[in-house]
Parts: sequence; structure tokens; C-alpha cells
Amino acid sequence: MKFVVQVRLFPTPAQEAALADTLRLCNEAANLVSRTAWDTKTFRNYDLRVHTYGELKNMGLSAQPAQHVIKKVADAYTTVRAQVKANLRKPLTKPIGFRKDAAQPFDDRCLSWQVEARTVSIWTTGGRMKGIRFGCSEEQARALAAYRKGESDLVHRDGRWLLIATCDVPDTDVTEPDTFLGVDFGIANIATTSDGVKHAGKALNAVRHRNRELRRRLQAKQTKSAKRLLKRRRRKESRFARDVNHVISKSIVTEAERTGRGIALEDLQGIRDRVRLRKPQRVTLHSWSFHQLGSFIAYKAVRAGVALVYVDPAYTSQGCSACGHIDRKNRPDQETFACTSCGFAEHADVNAARNIAMRGVAGWAAVMQPDAA
Repeated sequence: MKFVVQVRLFPTPAQEAALADTLRLCNEAANLVSRTAWDTKTFRNYDLRVHTYGELKNMGLSAQPAQHVIKKVADAYTTVRAQVKANLRKPLTKPIGFRKDAAQPFDDRCLSWQVEARTVSIWTTGGRMKGIRFGCSEEQARALAAYRKGESDLVHRDGRWLLIATCDVPDTDVTEPDTFLGVDFGIANIATTSDGVKHAGKALNAVRHRNRELRRRLQAKQTKSAKRLLKRRRRKESRFARDVNHVISKSIVTEAERTGRGIALEDLQGIRDRVRLRKPQRVTLHSWSFHQLGSFIAYKAVRAGVALVYVDPAYTSQGCSACGHIDRKNRPDQETFACTSCGFAEHADVNAARNIAMRGVAGWAAVMQPDAA
């Protein structure tokens, strides 16, 4: 399984100048390659190398950085073509452009890690720059030392220098689950488990509401100072959501691992297009990354060897987890579930999570069933 480790660099002023000049030159070269690809309708990595490699060398790039620039451009066009084919964007009308500080990949010939010393050595336009300090947690350091493989991306974001490395961790054998822990994603509570544990509620929604209101007021002002503040805050809410999603996903996976259960999640593909909600709920739905939360649970489950299945979410909120009776009248309000058939009553999100858990058992049995052949 692959995952990324992001660390922050702490370069000296001289090192920072060298890194900035390196990114600038690499992205100038990328724009040149992109224009050549567009003009000649040549988008394959090898073909672009034939057309542009010599020119990039003349610009001052070494062999490996030049090849990485060409591959970066070829990959960008491949991604755009795939998005156009999937109707996710319109076809290009001009060459792809790269910002002067866009990320640049480096392989082990251009960048080496000294994990114990917390430093890296990296190729720059001014020569090999050694002893650039970086900061990371002990867990990240262990992952870098044991599993780092392949390229690392140099990123300049919001005035900070970052290195993003790929780690390839061996797969953990999945433990055969006894039962499943169902997880219901929702509006009032972001995640509720079949054990009755509710993750994030009023306090979190209050923070999200406060952020939305502040963003709305700043956008309405249209002053330079308001725009500067919006720019500084633009990633604050996404970092907040990412942190909360990490905490929730870790709690869910840890509980499933501790109790020997698998995890059952709703298959929420296309949820934003399917559901019909009132305006305040639509804002909440579209402002939270449920897909990110699901992906965090998925990769943590894989690392822990916890079984994971996705189930059809249809009628999980209207069906009774005790008798199976489905009726819209079972939900008299957002929080309450009261079965009109057997009289069973429970918090609506907990009831839905229990339905998901039961579907997880059936889904796992279907997955594990040997082929008829």
C-alpha cells in the first residue's frame, strides 16, 4: 500500500534562494515543453524528450531534472485527456501552463534523505545543496526510513517549503471478521457507529458555521485587506476538516481492530447529485469532505488488516434494524427512529449504522464466496 509523508523544510536564506531559483527554472522549462507539445501535437514522454531534451540542458538543467520536467508535462496532458474523456472538464484550447513555484519531482539521484539527522541533500541550479533541515514526527521518520520509495515532490506553498515523499508499505493480511462495525455518515453527526458512538456534532458544526459566516463577510467587503485575509485563511478550514477526519477515522479503525470486527461503509458515490436537502443542509453537505473521511478509514483499515466493505445505502435510514420494516414514517424527525411496525425506537443515526453493519456481514459473505467455477 502506498501513502505519502509530508515534511516541512527549514532552509537558510541562501538555501531558500537556491530552491526558489530551481523551481522557477524547472517550471520555465515545463512551460517550454508544454508549448512544444501543443504546437507539435506530441504528448508522449519519449517523443517529447526527442524534441526538447537538448534545449532543457542548454537552459541549465541537469539530465535527471530535465527528464522529470518532460515527464511532468506528459503526465499533465495525460491527466487532462482522461478528464475530458470522463466529461469532467472541457477540452484544452491552449497549452497547459505551470506556475513559477509549481511542484517539481526529484528522484534518488537528485535528492537524498538523512532521516536520523533530519536533513536532505537536493540538486539545485546552484549545485548540490546539502544539510537542508526538515521537521517531522517520529512516526513519519520511521515510515521514511523503512518504506520511502520513488520520487519526492518539492513544494512551495503559502511561504512554506515542503517535501512530499511516497512510502510503499507491505500489505497486512486481513483478519477474518466476526461481525462488522457499521458507520453512518450524516449531517448532524459526521459519523455514527453501530455501537452508538457519535463523532462530531454541535461543536464542530458551530465552527464550520462560524467559518462560513466569516468567509461570506470577507467576500462581501471586496477590499484589499479582506482579500489578503481570505488568502491566508483559504486552507485553514480544509486543514481543520482533514485533522477532524483523521481523528474520526483513527478512532473507528482502532475500535474495529480492538474488537476483531470489520468496517462497513456506505457507498456514497454521487451522493451530492442524489440527495434532496433544504438549503442549510445542502451547505453542510457540500462543505464537508465525506469522501476524504471514507478514504482515511479505508487506508487505515488496510494498514491495520481490518476488513472493509461498501454497502448500498438505500433505505438504511428508513429501515428498522430490529425487524427490517421500511417506512418513511419511521423517521418522525431528524434524530428519532421509531418503527411503526414493531415499536423499536433508537437514535436515527445509530439505527442506520446498525443496518449498514448487517449489510456489511452479507456483503463480506458475498465477497468471500468462492466462484461457482
